[in-house]
Parts: sequence; C-alpha cells; structure tokens
Amino acid sequence: MTEFQNAHSVAGIVLGVAGASGSRAAIFTAGLAGLVAGAVSMALGEYVSVSSQRDSETAQLQQEKRELATAPDEELDELTALYAAKGLHPATARQVAEEPTARDALAAHTETELHIDPDDLANPWQAAAASAVSFTLGALLPLVAILLPPAAWRVPVCVLTVLLALAITGAASARLGGSNPGRAIIRVVVGGTVGLALTYGIGHLFGTAIG
Repeated sequence: MTEFQNAHSVAGIVLGVAGASGSRAAIFTAGLAGLVAGAVSMALGEYVSVSSQRDSETAQLQQEKRELATAPDEELDELTALYAAKGLHPATARQVAEEPTARDALAAHTETELHIDPDDLANPWQAAAASAVSFTLGALLPLVAILLPPAAWRVPVCVLTVLLALAITGAASARLGGSNPGRAIIRVVVGGTVGLALTYGIGHLFGTAIG
C-alpha cells in the first residue's frame, strides 16, 4: 500500500513540471530525478533506522550474556519472576524457567525478557532495499501515466491514475483497521486532489511568469 502513497509525491513533481512546460523530456527528467531522490532518501532513512535498532538489540544481547556469565542465579530468579508475573504458581514458574535455561539460557532470557530472537535480528540492508523498491514501484505509476498518453491527455490521465491508486490505498487501509472505507477514500482523494492541483497550479503560474 505504501507504493500507492509514494505515487502522490512523484505525481506532484511531474504535474508541477507539466504545468510549467509541455516538454516530455522535462517531465521525464523531473520525474526520474524525483524517483531516484525519493528512493535513495527512503533507503538511507530505513538503513539508519534499522541499523540503530540492530545496534540496540545487539547491545542488549551482549549485556544479557555478561549478566548470565557473572550472575546466573540472579538471572534465573529474574526469569522465574517474569513467568510468575504471567500468573504461574511460583513453583511452576521456577520449573518453567529452569527447563529452557538448561537448554539455552541466553535464548530463554532474550525471548521472555527482551523479546528478541538472536537468530533473527533486523537487517538494515534488506530494509533499505525493500524501502527503495517500494518507493520506486509507487513512483513509476505517475511517471508512466503522464508520459504515455498524448500531450492533451497527460495531466488528466496522471491525476485520475494517482487518485485511483490513493482511493485503493485508503479503502484497503480502512478495511485492515476496521474503519469506514468510504470516509477514508474521501479523505485521501480530496487531500490528493488538493495537493496535485496546487503543484500543477504553481508550476503553471511560475513557469509562465518566468518563461
């Protein structure tokens, strides 16, 4: 669904240029630049965010390893208390804590205490790549929609395509969240229309004035 949301930002760029110039080359160049800039920005942001998350998880795992090595009895008591807090009888909680600790103490503590899987830490490279691909797929929609039709149909086809994509996104998000799809569609379509109209109007106004 984020792919369709990304379409709106690039649509604003190409419509702004279309409002200023009918040149297919100018529209393509601006759209491609917006696509690349957006994809790189999203990828870098996701990489930094997930890298920070991974660093935090790694630090917590290292701390847990140190505590298990230096104070295993206290760690076992802590794990027992966690199970007891879930409603288990103290004796049962102790037994439940001892069994996984005997197999893999670190895994037992990270799963129950830290809620981290040491074998499945966040991968910043995968997250960055997924974010870049998602943005690119969304950005291609308005770019193709404005370049393929004849000059007279470029703007309306691009606008209708992007608004349809936004409507689908709004409806799907609403259904997933259990809210009213109709209201969600109206919000995103009205907001999208205003945004696209502003970018086109600004491009037409300043493009004409400067030109």
